This record gives sequence, structure tokens and C-alpha cells, in this order.
Amino acid sequence: AEDLIAKVAGKIGCELETVCVVTGKELVGLKYRHPVQDDLLCPVIIGGEYITTEAGTGLVHTAPGHGVEDYGVGMREGLEAFSPVDGAGKFTEEAANGKFTGLSVLKEGNEAVIKYVEEQGTLLLEEAYNHKYPYDWRTKKPTIFRSTEQWFASVGGFREAALKAIAEVQWVPESGQNRITSMVSDRSDWCISRQRNWGVPIPVFYEEDGTAVVDKEIIDRVQELFAKGSSDIWWELEADEILPEQHRGKGLVKGTDTMDVWFDSGTSWASVVRDNEEMAFPSDVILEGNDQHRGWFQSSLLTSVANSGHAPYKAVITHGFVLDEKGTKMSKSIGNVIDPLGIINGGKNQKLEPPFGADVLRLWACSVDYTGDVLIGTGIIKQVSDIYRKLRNTMRYMVGSLKDFDPAQNSVAYADMPLLDKYILKKFAETLEEVKTAYDSYAFSRAYQALQKFAIVDLSNFYLDIAKDRLYISGIDQSRRRSCQTAIHLMMEGFAIAMAPVLSHMAEDLWQALPYKTEGRTESIFGAGWRDVDESWMSLSEGSVGAWEKLRVLRAEINKTMELARTAKEIGSSLDAAVVLFIDEDSKKQLDGLLSSNGVDELRYLFIASEVIMADSEDAVKACSHHTINGETGWGIGVKNAAGDKCDRCWNYSPSVGVSADHPLLCDRCEVAIQDHPNFAG
Repeated sequence: AEDLIAKVAGKIGCELETVCVVTGKELVGLKYRHPVQDDLLCPVIIGGEYITTEAGTGLVHTAPGHGVEDYGVGMREGLEAFSPVDGAGKFTEEAANGKFTGLSVLKEGNEAVIKYVEEQGTLLLEEAYNHKYPYDWRTKKPTIFRSTEQWFASVGGFREAALKAIAEVQWVPESGQNRITSMVSDRSDWCISRQRNWGVPIPVFYEEDGTAVVDKEIIDRVQELFAKGSSDIWWELEADEILPEQHRGKGLVKGTDTMDVWFDSGTSWASVVRDNEEMAFPSDVILEGNDQHRGWFQSSLLTSVANSGHAPYKAVITHGFVLDEKGTKMSKSIGNVIDPLGIINGGKNQKLEPPFGADVLRLWACSVDYTGDVLIGTGIIKQVSDIYRKLRNTMRYMVGSLKDFDPAQNSVAYADMPLLDKYILKKFAETLEEVKTAYDSYAFSRAYQALQKFAIVDLSNFYLDIAKDRLYISGIDQSRRRSCQTAIHLMMEGFAIAMAPVLSHMAEDLWQALPYKTEGRTESIFGAGWRDVDESWMSLSEGSVGAWEKLRVLRAEINKTMELARTAKEIGSSLDAAVVLFIDEDSKKQLDGLLSSNGVDELRYLFIASEVIMADSEDAVKACSHHTINGETGWGIGVKNAAGDKCDRCWNYSPSVGVSADHPLLCDRCEVAIQDHPNFAG
């Protein structure tokens, strides 16, 4: 510590002379007289790694009874864990032969010690300096470390069994397994006693000299009394009233130690689960915050393995903590605590704090990655509420489209469906499989994303957009309409069941609003069970699926080109347009494999245009006033006004409008469709 000579000399205000230089190791074994207790000789020892030459003198006192690091050094050097401080934080008579008995360590006791060494002439310097020290988070006051006699449970005897049990449990996220494994691997003893004025007492009695007295008879007696009343009996009855007869009259006194609360909660599997006939043991799953690998997860594991030989749970789910929108921890003092009931029912000012309902809160919980900390606030909830409304509107549209549909009478067999319906059913089957896998692995955000994507991207933006023509324009019993209703019916029920674990109220509303009766349908959706995917839905070839995916990309490009024409006011609705399309031969062959004249798998219906013209060259595309050429795909898309007149019923433009003498305002397709309508008068 030669580097500290000048610094120490400057602080004490005198010049220091180097007499000789010795290493710290050479001082080990020497004894020095304690500066406060004259009759006590203390050894010089090698300290811990916390001793540095950055400050001080290079010599540091070690108090094994008052700090974790010092305790470790003391155990290594064979020092007594001396702790002359009582439970109230005051010096006992053991401190300096009673010189400071009864003085508070952190207040007058500290001042008295400084005054004493100053009077003895052994104090070279007193100074205030900043350093890190643990404070109690509740009282905001410094803590005092002191060694006391405690009760311990040894983990060493069953550590390997505990590690084996950890490996047999499903951990969500998987990192939780590594975390608890490292903690249990390094654990030797568990201090199960606490010194508190509340809690479950440790049923131990003591003789006058402090010898602990506990045996099976005492444990059985205490257990019997607790079962009849509660653990309060320990504090309410005298010792001899609790003790079994053979121990009475011996002057035994009750212990005041209480059980570690982690031991209490860690044995809840026994009282709450194992001994309850209505519950299964081990539990299917337990759920707590990511700070519980050291707490409840571990205490439950250790007590169960020691008692039963296995973990008390099959799966452990760990979640993060809920922060406000800015990522700040919620605190009453800050005023940023968000009440879940406020989200559900709204605040006092319902305009500023509207009620979003329980489903929106549930949807938010499902949308976030709960394995880490998550944010919540009014802005976030509003975004989730928008998604909720989109989902609800999609389901409402689907219910409305089935008003005249009876599955028993009107369903179309899968084999007779057009390719569009087979494609969307395969997409739905894949979505259900993805959702089920996500639920099974507790990955709720993945289930949310899959459901949301299918409802908005695949249904609302694609399939249902195209379906309007089939549902509204077709004859009531035309196959193109009934097939569409069949697909919607199958998807709607399956979707409702898939979202029921999250959007419980919406799913039940939908179930009750189904406009038809089916054999075996349960009164509530929550009695329906999971719907397995029909294997036939997965039968559509990968080639066909790839062609449909390409068609959807093409459809998006066409919509962009139509928007150019719409902005220029050349067209209004997309049905005002004829699309001129030039595509590469490979893409054309792919699309030709999908298309037919069945009134569904036709480009004009898929693109929602009155006409689609397949061009032989880019020139025909470029002849249109609004066109785009995709340099990557080579696709050319042109938009122009459709030929013919507008049909009053379907709004498509067609040369057939005006041909019929009976219905001059209708196209030939609508003239056929109205023949089947029950209100058609001829």
C-alpha cells in the first residue's frame, strides 16, 4: 500500500517516514491490541478481495458477525462470528466489556465509540465519505447485518434429486431452467427461521441454558393443536399447555423464531393441492414473476422433492412486470399506477377514460410477450381496442352472412367447392394448428398474432372482400353462394372456439348469435371443446397454394394501379375498371391452373373488376392511361374504363346490360339470379 502513504499523510496532517517495507503476508499471524477493548488481542489475517489500495490505509477491520464478506473471511480463518448487537439494533454487554450497552449502533452508539477512541489517543482521523451501503426499502433507513443462531435445512442430501426434478419440468421461457438449476446447484443450506413478530412459529422449546428441545411427540402435539385451531395457539397458550405431558413442568419456554415465509408458501402444494381431492398433484402449471426462481419456485421444489421425491408442478411459467407507457415502474408515490378495473369499467370522466371492457384487457395481456416486462397505458389500450373492434366487426359480418344458411340443408361438400374456398380453408387449418401449438406452449402472443393476421389479412382484406359478390349477387341457392357460406360457417365456429380462451365474452356472444341450429351444439362455447382440423382441408397441393399466394401479390399490385386511376378520378369503384394484365409465362401457367368459369375462380371476381383482359405484350398495358410495370416480376398492369353499361343490381359493367327486354337495367348474370329469389314476381 505504498501508494497510499502520501494520501494518508495529507489527511492526518503530518509527514510520514518510511522505516521499512513489509508485505501484507509478512504481517499475518501478528496480534494487535483492540483499540476499544484493551484486554482483547486480535490476529492479523489476509482479508478479502474487497480490500484495495484505492482508499484508506490498506488495513481493514474484519467483523465476521456483521457482514457476508467478512463472515466468509472469518469462516476461512477460524474466527468467531461475534455479534454484540441485539434485535433492536443496540449494543449488548459483550461490546467493549459493557462500555456501550444499550446505545443504538446507528445513532448515539456510533458517536460514543468515536469519542472513546479519541479520548484514548488512538483515533488518527475522523471524516465523512460516501460509499455504497444497503438500505431498507420500506423505512429508507440503513440496515445492520448481525450473525444470530438460526435453524437450517440441509439441501445437500437431496440436491441431485432436485436437479433431476428440474429437468423433468417444462419451463416457460426455457431460460428459467438454467436460472433455477444454477441456484440449486450452488445451494447447501436453507435458513428456515426468521425473527419477526408475525408468522408461523417454529415449534421448538428451550431449556434455561438455551438448549433446544424438540422431538416427534412435541411436533405431533403442536400439529394437533394447530389443526384444531390455528398457529395463533402458539402465542395464546402457555408452554406447558402446548407441550405433551412428559415434557411439562420442566420450565421449558417457547421459541420466538418464526418460519421463513418462503417455507410457508413453498409448502402450499401440500395443503392446497395434494390434500384437495378436486385438484391434481403435481399441479399442471404454476405462474409467478421472474424473481421467483430464488423464491416460491425453488422453495416449492425443494420441499416437494424432500417430501415426495418429485417436483410439485409439471410446468412453470415466468412473467415479467407491468410498467407504464414510458417504461417506468408503477408507484403510488409517482401516481402512475393503472387500475385494471379502470380499464374495464372506465374512470370518473368516461370521455377521457372510457370503459374498454374485460375482453380488451384480456386481449392486451395476450398480445404482449409476458416473459419480459410489458408496458400498459391509455394509448396502448386504445390500439388494442382498435384491433378488438376489427375482430368483432369481422365476426359480425360473418354471422350476418349466414342468416339464411342451414348447415344440414345447405352445406356444400369439400370436394365440390371452388379452389378459392379450398385455399382459405387450408389457410384457416394452418392457423388453427399454429394457435393450438402456441396455446400448448403458453405462447399466447403467438396465438394472438396468428388469429389477428388470419382475421384481418386473410379474411377481411382478402376472402370476405371477394365474397361480397357471391353472397349478395348470386341466386340464393346458387352453388357459388352456398359454398361461400359453408366455408364461412366452418371458419366462424372454429375461430370462435380458438379465440374463446382470450376473448371470452366476444366468443360467447358469437356462439349465442349463430343463426342456425346444429345437432350436438353445446349451450355455451366453453362446453364445445377444441375443434380438430378436418384432414381434407389440408389436401390442397403446395403448388396450388403457391399459385394463390402469387395471385394475392398480383391482386395487391392491381389495387395500387387502380388507386392511381381513382386519384385521377378516371374511376370511382374498382368495378368501374377493366384491368389489362401482362404477366410472364410461368406465372400465367400457374394462374391458369387455378382459374375456371365456375363464377368464383375467375380473375374479374378475384380482382373485383368488371373485366380482366390478358394482354400479349406490354404495349397493350402501356396503352392504358394508368399503368405500372414491375421491373422485378415483369408484370404489366393497366387500368381503363370497363366496356358496356353499369348493372343496377351488381354494379358491374357489361355489354349485356340493356339486352333483355324484361330487365333492361340488369346484366345477364343478375337476370338469372333474380329468377330464384322468393320475392321475384316474374
